[in-house]
Amino acid sequence: MSENRDILLGIDFGTGGCKVTAISMPGASVVAEASLEYPTFFPRPGWAEQNPSDWYGAMCASISKISEKGVDLKRVRAVAFDGSTHNAVLLDENYKPVRNTIMWTDQRSVSQCKYLRENYAQKIFETAYQMPTPTWTLPQLMWLKENEPGLLGRVRRVLFVKDYARFLVTGEACTDYIEAQGTLFFDAAAGKWSDFLVGLSGLDISALPKIVKPCDVVGGVTKKAAEETGLPEGIPVVCGSSDSAVEDYGAGAVEEGDCIIKLATAGNVNVMTGSPRKSETTLTYSHIVDGMWYSVAATNAAALCLRWFRDAFCGAEKSEAEARGRRVFSIIDDLARNSDIGAGGVVFMPYLQGERSPYWDPNLRASFTGVSISSTKGDFIRALMEGVAFSLRDCRGAIEKMGLDVKRIFLIGGGARSDIWGEIICNVFNRPASVPIPGDASYGSALLAGVGAGFFASPKDALKHLKMARSLEPDQEKAQLYAELFKKYKATHDALAPVYNNNF
Repeated sequence: MSENRDILLGIDFGTGGCKVTAISMPGASVVAEASLEYPTFFPRPGWAEQNPSDWYGAMCASISKISEKGVDLKRVRAVAFDGSTHNAVLLDENYKPVRNTIMWTDQRSVSQCKYLRENYAQKIFETAYQMPTPTWTLPQLMWLKENEPGLLGRVRRVLFVKDYARFLVTGEACTDYIEAQGTLFFDAAAGKWSDFLVGLSGLDISALPKIVKPCDVVGGVTKKAAEETGLPEGIPVVCGSSDSAVEDYGAGAVEEGDCIIKLATAGNVNVMTGSPRKSETTLTYSHIVDGMWYSVAATNAAALCLRWFRDAFCGAEKSEAEARGRRVFSIIDDLARNSDIGAGGVVFMPYLQGERSPYWDPNLRASFTGVSISSTKGDFIRALMEGVAFSLRDCRGAIEKMGLDVKRIFLIGGGARSDIWGEIICNVFNRPASVPIPGDASYGSALLAGVGAGFFASPKDALKHLKMARSLEPDQEKAQLYAELFKKYKATHDALAPVYNNNF
């Protein structure tokens, strides 16, 4: 498959699993992909943690899979990493984790966020360009300081998901400035850690890593890592960045007004801007392309909802998929197609882990309403897909209030592979959309590996081979139906939010 071509690897550590993409040069064509899920642990309602050792194991297994698919690992010339952000890996003096990592979906630090808002909201917003919510590293560490006394005193180094995995490959500890923006103790204007905000976290600032650029080569594959992964010893390893930054870039969203709609574990509506457009209801990040930024309105659970439903309620479909050699999600899609728009009256609120945009309410919970004796499994599945689409449309409202112009829409993430889900999204937004191929973070990271190793002149130059899998056009009749159903979705949220917040 790849005997005569150079290979670049992109390694993505998403919230749900690790994915490795191999592309060949010249041409940046995908020659193999492989992935492996790893567990998230939920010790209490609203909590979410992962074991850092699971990430490296999933990476090694995924690399092995692409080798089995015909990729000659000896031809790999460079590798880059990306990962979900906000997630601090707390390490001792030997770079060993001192506890499981609190994930960005965790909601335990509500009281710490309240304290930060009441006492330091303006200072934090002016410095970090964000407002305190449980997503951020700062309140998570404040929770640890208050509830696990002595723990932070054992911490000598802090890395983040992709940085920790990359450390195990190179022996070099660092992070990039976009990842650093995900902590809430980074001075965005100055481009460095904020002494004041780090002080609030309870960390010693000396524990934080040096900050580099996403395309910087930060080391080479060590002999030990080469033995464990099969990668050539000494090949350049590029820093990479956060998964959302890399997937926006890898989908081709590099111009002002480009909009990403993401259907992955979480869901995003990201709009590219030429300067930071700070808002208290969105997130603000630097782009991979120098000088560009993007604004994010994000929902906590998107494709995660369908994965949850699959695992909880689709045992028969899993068995059928194994027997027929099909993907279980294709069978689930078939069930959704058998249900009409509106899912027979069933409405799904996708708040499995509280919610970010536009409500920033950790107490919200998921629900199915409108269920009747005639409701089918297909109705539940279609309602779930529609509910996630409505949640993303709700996020879009926050972007609209900022007055950001949207010129092009790109639909990405695992959920974008579903024809019916993509159609629902297109009609709910009532806008044309393109689906890039492959359109995910691991592909974007493979391109960054090429930029850092000199295969491309610049990040934009690396996108010259990007292709679109399909284009979607809204059906105006269906769009009008969804506009009315969106009102029902909003009314359902408004009715249930007081219940979950105990405001009777």
